[in-house]
Amino acid sequence: MYADGVVRSSALDRPIGSVAARTGPKFEALGVRTAGDLLRYYPRRYADPSRLTDIAGLEIDEKASVVAEVRSSSGVLRSRSSGKLRVEAQVTDGRSVLHLAFFAQREGMAKKFERDLRPGRRGLFTGKVGWFNGRAQLANPAVVWFDADDEDGVVEHAERPLPVYPASGQLDSEKIAATVQVVLGPLREGDVPDPVPAQVRAARDLGELLPALRRLHRPETEQDWVQAQRRQRYEEAFVLQAELARRRARAAAQPAVARPRVAGGLLDAFDQRLPFELTTGQREVGAQIADEIAQPVPMQRLLQGEVGSGKTVVALRAMLQVVDAGGQAALLAPTEVLAAQHARSLRALLGDLAEGGMLGGADQGTRVALLTGSVTGAARRQALLDAASGAAGIVVGTHALLEKTVQFAELGLVVVDEQHRFGVEQRDRLRAKASAQPHLLAMTATPIPRTVAMTVFGDLETSVLSELPAGRSPITSFVVPADRPAWLARTWSRVREEVDKGGRAYVVCPRITGDDADGADLVADEPATLGEAGTAPRRPPSAVLEVVEELRALPELAGLEIGVLHGRLAAEDKDRALAQFASGAVPVLVSTTVVEVGVDVPEATAMVILDADLFGVSQLHQLRGRVGRGTAPGVCLLVSGAREGSPGHQRLTTVAETLDGFALAAFDLEQRREGDVLGASQSGVASSLRLLRVTRDADLIEQARADARAVVEQDPELESHPALRDAIDVLLAGEREEFLDRA
Repeated sequence: MYADGVVRSSALDRPIGSVAARTGPKFEALGVRTAGDLLRYYPRRYADPSRLTDIAGLEIDEKASVVAEVRSSSGVLRSRSSGKLRVEAQVTDGRSVLHLAFFAQREGMAKKFERDLRPGRRGLFTGKVGWFNGRAQLANPAVVWFDADDEDGVVEHAERPLPVYPASGQLDSEKIAATVQVVLGPLREGDVPDPVPAQVRAARDLGELLPALRRLHRPETEQDWVQAQRRQRYEEAFVLQAELARRRARAAAQPAVARPRVAGGLLDAFDQRLPFELTTGQREVGAQIADEIAQPVPMQRLLQGEVGSGKTVVALRAMLQVVDAGGQAALLAPTEVLAAQHARSLRALLGDLAEGGMLGGADQGTRVALLTGSVTGAARRQALLDAASGAAGIVVGTHALLEKTVQFAELGLVVVDEQHRFGVEQRDRLRAKASAQPHLLAMTATPIPRTVAMTVFGDLETSVLSELPAGRSPITSFVVPADRPAWLARTWSRVREEVDKGGRAYVVCPRITGDDADGADLVADEPATLGEAGTAPRRPPSAVLEVVEELRALPELAGLEIGVLHGRLAAEDKDRALAQFASGAVPVLVSTTVVEVGVDVPEATAMVILDADLFGVSQLHQLRGRVGRGTAPGVCLLVSGAREGSPGHQRLTTVAETLDGFALAAFDLEQRREGDVLGASQSGVASSLRLLRVTRDADLIEQARADARAVVEQDPELESHPALRDAIDVLLAGEREEFLDRA
């Protein structure tokens, strides 16, 4: 046992270099740094020697592992021009043929290839499928023979599944498998601490960890690795859920100030003035939040909902309840545009209730203060005074709220909008400005599938708004081929028609200028330099400052004022651009994705997204949600050069065919690598979710969630479960902790 009370295994803590001296750096490049990491580096799949691979289904330029039988071999050949040696062979699945080419530096090596490639032998051939002399070919593939004796005389039985590991150019699957066996062979039960408690393993019929690892890395049958994978998927879910349950328990253990509803206060006055009726969902979620705020236990709730579902009104009613009870609310937004939009929206909804102590203000009114980096001078001093004195019951801001100069009289509620953009330190710095633990309401406009909510946001209780307010108009979406001039001309004619009817139109571009790298991290399914079928270069992604000039020259838009909005503009210029757009003075706004969330212009009826295939599904859905927010129907035109049938075109077609954000979120999750769920794809290390699939393992995640809660309820700091604590430390290493903390 170590000084920190954590049980670790010296056998598993060994650096990978002590196990594989020559290949240690190559393993480290795969994120494998210790012997324990190697045991958790699971096979990608299993080759079945009894089942030949369908060679006809292979794709050119894709890496493939093919189980096939040698049909013929050429013997040693020598190039007439270079003198280099090679051996060619043909392998078959019984129907199709794949060509192999092995190149040798020495004649002895070439002779070995010739001996190995005997007709009738069956093996696993791994390499990149190329195209040479009009036929598919593997050049210098890695080979595992199913009938060969290794140096120790161990026979690979033809009926045993063969693990195929995620390999690299420097480290093939066979070498990884051999190194795994070096580590796994001498281990005993005490060498492998099990993070899943014994009582949980017994209840779920999971079995011990070490036998599961043996079945994963050296299965005798298909059933071996199937059962072992399920056991390890459960372990992954359990470790993650245990940490989330521990966070929930820690938050619940900190006292908060109860903020019960006060009769005759701001909230009652606001409800009486509402010009519309709350939806059933808004009333139900509002009552749920009101009950939790009224408790001396800090609320920890995530509010998610469809675009335009009315989350702001729900959050405002919660803030007013806190203000009525003597507290203040802080609304933290990720961008200045969004923060300013929130401040405008709250003031508009409250009317004179937001002018407390001011001429013409309501007697029981409060104030809404705005603090962003660009609020300076007298306006900043007044906002700071209003927050510190309590005159401002609601303070809206960006990261500027976290500065030491910002103080609150009685912070009782923190509302975090698009909270996945904030780290735990930022959130906690704001919460630390309260004398007691404030209540927390996190909001997201990105619909999150249930399994993802359980996996990533599991330390928060979740509320969902799926019903749109009455009077909202439908949005129709179309995919516009960028290579058809007539379709593009019709796009701009449609924009003109919408403006002539009194509407407004957004035009969204991936970049600000043509020579910057904006948009480089957008989701693209093919290289930007390749065009249709790779025959012509694709033009660079559209840029705001170029597109605005192009649109001003179009006859379809002649006489219309066209504005610009992007993140590099000064705050006053952003505000001016949005105000002119909202008023109709500038009815067409060319923008980056800065309008993605929070911007609310009810008159906006048209959205044109250029190079739409470069955007992700959820981002497209959020952008589309900026139109159709009033009584007039909206139209969204997705302009794209993506080839029909490509992943990018499929994404756009799916977005165009459905307005259901939760269905789109589920589709988006299916299309992405599972590691993205915990942010591991950006970290350069192995994914935290190695086997668990949140789209497939919902039932298993729910079981693990219930079991983890029970364990943490009995032992909140897991003092009796050191192996579980150790596994949590590994789970939260590096960027993974930062990403999970953003939940």
